[in-house]
Amino acid sequence: MSPAWQEAADDAVMTRIGQAVMLHQGGDREEARNRLAGLWEEIGADGDPYHRCTLAHYLADTQDDPADELMWDRIALAAADAVAGAPGRAARVAVRGFYPSLHLNLAADYLKLGRPEAARGQLELARAACGALAEDAYGDGVRAAIARLGLRLDTPADGEARWGAAPGEEAGPQA
Repeated sequence: MSPAWQEAADDAVMTRIGQAVMLHQGGDREEARNRLAGLWEEIGADGDPYHRCTLAHYLADTQDDPADELMWDRIALAAADAVAGAPGRAARVAVRGFYPSLHLNLAADYLKLGRPEAARGQLELARAACGALAEDAYGDGVRAAIARLGLRLDTPADGEARWGAAPGEEAGPQA
């Protein structure tokens, strides 16, 4: 276990976040949201940025309104930026691996809100941050989710896929 993950395993706040996430994954979205919101009240907007990043990241997933989800995802990204600029190598290393997922979530939020250009911008940031992902199940899952969202962004509302064209050719499906 890496030092950053060992710190998280020994951290009571992270344990409580993990318990709420398990509730959410088990289908109890409302209870998960309530517990995460209560924890947010405890740590506050000025609490440890690593905790704020993780907490806001998961709070976003429990929201019913896409605008609220976007708000929490923005808070998570701002907290990740605070961790990235703070002393303490272990937390900085751990948060680097969050960036692909944070930007992916923002891209999905913008797409839900009908802002495809903003979604594309965030998706490009997610792709650019993928170098921080490990070659493991989590990294593979994030990379696959980025690819899926990329396909959705490249498919017009009528469902017909867009095809790239070589310079001087018209775009369209190849026969």
